[in-house]
Amino acid sequence: MTTTADYRYFLPITTRWMDNDVYGHVNNVTYYSYFDTVANHYLIAEGGLDIHGSPVIGLVVESKCSYHAPVAYPDELRAGLRVDRLGNRSVTYGIAIFTSDGETAAASGYFTHVFVDRETRRATPIPDRMRAALERIRVGE
Repeated sequence: MTTTADYRYFLPITTRWMDNDVYGHVNNVTYYSYFDTVANHYLIAEGGLDIHGSPVIGLVVESKCSYHAPVAYPDELRAGLRVDRLGNRSVTYGIAIFTSDGETAAASGYFTHVFVDRETRRATPIPDRMRAALERIRVGE
């Protein structure tokens, strides 16, 4: 069971009407958008990422999501974030989606960023400021 105690950083997520599918709950692919939002929000707010000008950017190379309970518009959610693995050029985040008052995850998973030079798209070391921010939310390895 994945709980809020397993995560180091949280971001409120507001569901939108368009997030629901014809079955009346948030569509599975939308969770990946939530995952991307919390990770990039953290990199911008805490790691100094300038999405328009940073010479180093992160590209998602792998992801997974497991669904545990449905959520639907107009639910207020929280995305939990942690770092499960921190390499020289990549990071794997653990991410979970919780209702605003829930302690167990409605969905949980991971995705991996490989950091690359913006122009050449070649893998490059994670910049120091970003690495320090990622270290702050790192859990065991």
